[in-house]
Order: sequence, then structure tokens, then C-alpha cells
Amino acid sequence: MKITAIEPIGVSAERMQAIKKRFASQGHHFYYFTDRDTDNEKLKERIDDSEVIILTNQPLQGDVIRAAPNLKMISVAFTGVDHVDMEVCREKGIIVSNAAGFSDQAVAELSVGLMIDLLRKITEHDALTRKGNTRIGPGIELSGKTVGVVGTGRIGLRTAQLLKAFGCRLIAYSRTSKTEASDMGITYVSIEELMKDADIVSVHTPLTEETKGLIGKHEIDLMKTTAILINTARGPVVDYAALAEALNEDKIAGAGLDVYETEPPLDTNHPILKAKNTVTLPHIGFATEEGIQLRSEIVVENILSWIEGEPVRVMN
Repeated sequence: MKITAIEPIGVSAERMQAIKKRFASQGHHFYYFTDRDTDNEKLKERIDDSEVIILTNQPLQGDVIRAAPNLKMISVAFTGVDHVDMEVCREKGIIVSNAAGFSDQAVAELSVGLMIDLLRKITEHDALTRKGNTRIGPGIELSGKTVGVVGTGRIGLRTAQLLKAFGCRLIAYSRTSKTEASDMGITYVSIEELMKDADIVSVHTPLTEETKGLIGKHEIDLMKTTAILINTARGPVVDYAALAEALNEDKIAGAGLDVYETEPPLDTNHPILKAKNTVTLPHIGFATEEGIQLRSEIVVENILSWIEGEPVRVMN
């Protein structure tokens, strides 16, 4: 069987060779590319006659998938699969598996880190110190704050566990209620109630037709003037134009962002880059050494499980 990684998955050349040997030991041929190419015609050439492909967050459009006659399985080295044309995959009977779980701890830690950064004005004070200035006033403690968790999947719940250790009160909005969340002391509320009540809104929901624009101008206008918003999930879940407006008009106190409508680098005229009291990161939530290593293991496990007739982490 021909297996091709059509873009880098973030591990060393030595790790890729180890993966190649593992597949070879079972009679499979593994090929990988060390660069990324977004040209669809070149992507078609990369996939060629592969039966299995691996990708991270490379957009994979329907015409590329349709041009791969032997393609039967896609192992996505990422949690979300909204960058893959799932409708065409279903149409062609192509199994799509994700790498759910690889970044739970990494994203949860970054979410909490962004909260502390904003509350204690760490980034702001760093800039002041470098300019020869001193502190601009007291910060705010995370302990005792009400945090509204939007989406109680794996990452949302892991974030909640960390916040519980800080002594936060936890409320949540999610499509489905989880017993694990209730056992942790999380109270489920409506999105409107969450936006009104939370000192911190932390977004962890996947991007779907239902969640796109979930937090728009109406929802942001419900927030306290002292509240902050954290988004380490998917950019389009939040209306960033409305968020930038609220920040610049001091309707809310701050925002910590790691995701946007498109992958960074962003257009320098993006409204969120000119917003006040905002910490912006270039989508690093998942990017820890531990997480990337675990991701590569999950990707290989997904493929071998599918080959053995017992596919796991199937998204379609």
C-alpha cells in the first residue's frame, strides 16, 4: 500500500524515517514531502496513486480528492477536519480520521496562559519595561473568577480541570451536556447567560455550520466591561470585526487569540491586529514537542487500525 504525507507533520527527519521503517516492516511504501505546496495541481501530483495520505492543516479541496483514483483513507494530523472536503470524501467512501487528543494539554495550558497574561498584563508590562517605564497598576487574579467554557469536548474539559485548580467557578455552553463536566462542578447555561455572567469566556468548540459566528456582535455586547475573551479553537466561531470594535470602544477588557479566519501570517490590516488590549499568537496552541510527538503516533495508529479493518477516530 502506498502511503504519502503530502506536507510536513512537524517531526524530525529521524522520526519520519522511523515511521517509514514501521510501515515497511508491514509491506507498505511510505513517502513524505518536506515542504508545503498549496497549488491544487501540484497537490494532485503529490497524492498521485496513493491509497492513504497524511496531512495537517493543508486545505484539501474536492477536485483534488476526486483526482486521486486510489485514495481510500486520509489521516489528518490535526483535531479539526474542516479544511478537508468531507462531502466529497463521503461521496467517494474515503475514511477520514483525525488526531483527537494530541493537543488537549497543550491548548488547555495556552488558554490558561493567555488568561493570566491578560489579567496580569504580562505582555503589556514587558513592552513598558523594555522602554524604561514601570508598572501601570495592579493586575487581576484568576482565582475566584467565573469562566464560561464554550464547548465541553476534550480540550474544553481539560481547560476546565486546570481552571478548577486555580479556584475558578465554571459555567459552560455546549451542544451536548457531559456527565464528566457536571461531576467536575460545571453548570451548563445558555450562550446568552454565559456571555453575561462570565469574567472570562474561553472558546473550545469545533467549527461547524452551527458554530460559525456563534459569538457575534449580539453575544459580545452581552459581556461585562471587565470581561476578557479567549479563542484557541477556530477563528470563524467569533466575529472578529465585532470583537475588535468592542475592544477599541472599551466594551470589554481584553482578548487572547491564537486562531483566525485564515492561518497566519495575517494581513497586517486585519482589524484584530489594531485592537486594544489584545494578545495575538500565530496558532501555536497545539505546537509543543510533546504534542507533536504524540500526534505522529496517533496518525500512524489511525492508518494501521484502518488497514487492519478497525478504523478509529473516524470523522465521517
